[in-house]
Amino acid sequence: MKLRGRSYRYVGPAEPMELVRPGAAGRCIRSAADFAQWAAGLPAAELSEPFTFVVDTTGVLRLAPRRSEHVVCAGGGPVLSAGEIGFGRESGRWVVRTVSNQSAGYCPDTDSWPAVAAALDAAGLGRPPGGFTHEVVFRRCPACGQLNIVRDEHYVCVFCDGSLPPTWNVDPSSGESCTARRGWCR
Repeated sequence: MKLRGRSYRYVGPAEPMELVRPGAAGRCIRSAADFAQWAAGLPAAELSEPFTFVVDTTGVLRLAPRRSEHVVCAGGGPVLSAGEIGFGRESGRWVVRTVSNQSAGYCPDTDSWPAVAAALDAAGLGRPPGGFTHEVVFRRCPACGQLNIVRDEHYVCVFCDGSLPPTWNVDPSSGESCTARRGWCR
C-alpha cells in the first residue's frame, strides 16, 4: 500500500532505541481476523485498556501492549503515525473506541490521521469518522530546543516562555543531532 504523507523518525531518548530487537516489533494487523486472533490470546484486563500502535511506512497497523515503547513497536524504523488506541466490540465486530497520536518518541502531527484511518480501513476495523478522539499537538521550541505539548492553543514554551511555531517542527530539518544539547532527541 502506498500512502501519502509525512513519515516520522524516532526523536525520543536513546534508551528505548536500545530495546529494539529483530523480530520484536509490534503485531502486524492486516485484517479483522488478524486482530481477533491476536486479541483472543490476551487477558481481558489488557483488552480493556489502550494499546501502543504505529502505522509503519507500508501502511500496516502494528500493535503492542500499552506500556510498550513506540520505537520498539515500529522495529526502530520511521512511521506514518503513532499513538495509543483502544478497542471494543460493537455489533459483533471489533471497533476503535479511542485513538490518539500520543507518542513522545515520534511526536506525530495531528495530520497523520489519514494514515491511521487507511490502516484501520484496510484491516477491516471500525474507526471514529472524524479523526483522533484525542489530539496531541507537539512543537519544539526554536529558542531552547525543548519538546512541548501545546495545550489549549497556548503556543508558548513551558521551559523558556519562547513562542512556539503554529506548524509542526519537532524533527530538526537540518538533521542536526541534539542529544548532547538537550538529551531527548537524536
